[in-house]
Amino acid sequence: MNEPRVNERIRAREVRVVGADGSQIGIKPLPEALSLARELDLDLVEVADKATPPVVRIMDYGKFKYEAAQRQRESRRNQTAVVLKEMKYRPKIGKADFETKTRNVEKFLHEGHKVKVTIMFRGREIYHPEIGRKILEDVAEAVGHVGRVEVQSKLDGRNMTMVLAPDKKAQAVWEAQRRKSPETGEAEDSDGEAISEDSVGDSVG
Repeated sequence: MNEPRVNERIRAREVRVVGADGSQIGIKPLPEALSLARELDLDLVEVADKATPPVVRIMDYGKFKYEAAQRQRESRRNQTAVVLKEMKYRPKIGKADFETKTRNVEKFLHEGHKVKVTIMFRGREIYHPEIGRKILEDVAEAVGHVGRVEVQSKLDGRNMTMVLAPDKKAQAVWEAQRRKSPETGEAEDSDGEAISEDSVGDSVG
C-alpha cells in the first residue's frame, strides 16, 4: 500500500484540515495548514486524497507509522497456523487404547488444532458401520469440553471419518470448572502416535 503524502509532498492548493484531536478546523490554503502543523511540532498528513478538497490531518506521522507496524506484528503473532491432525481407531479397539488416543485428540483440540478422527475397517468389518459410528460418537462425547463436531461422520472408502474443531467457549467453561475443583487433575498424554498433519492455513473457521 502506498504511503500518504506528508507535509510539503501534498500537492493541493487548499485542504480540509482535521486537528490532532479530531476536530474539524475547516478548509485552509496548504501553506496555512502546514503552519498550523508546524506550530504544534506535528505533521500534515493527507488522509483522503480523492476528496475535494483533499482531507489532511495534523498528527505525529512517525508515531502513527510505528504504532501501525506494532499492530501488524501483533496481528501476525496471533495468527497461529491451524493444523489438521489425524487420529486413527480400529473397530475392535480396546478400552486402554481408546483412552490413550482420545487423550491425544483432546490435547490437539486444546492446542487449537482440528482433528480428523478415522475408523479403519478391515475385511468384513465394513459391513458394520454402526460400530465405527458409535466409536466416533464416543470420541466426540469424550472431548466435548474442548471441541465440537465440525464434519459429521461419513464413509470414505473403507474408512469412516469425522472432523472435530476446537470449541473456545466450551474450553473456557471447562477451565473455569477446573479452577473451582483443584482436585480434578489433568493427565496429559505424551505417547507417540502415528499422526499425519496437513496444514490448512490461518483462516480455517
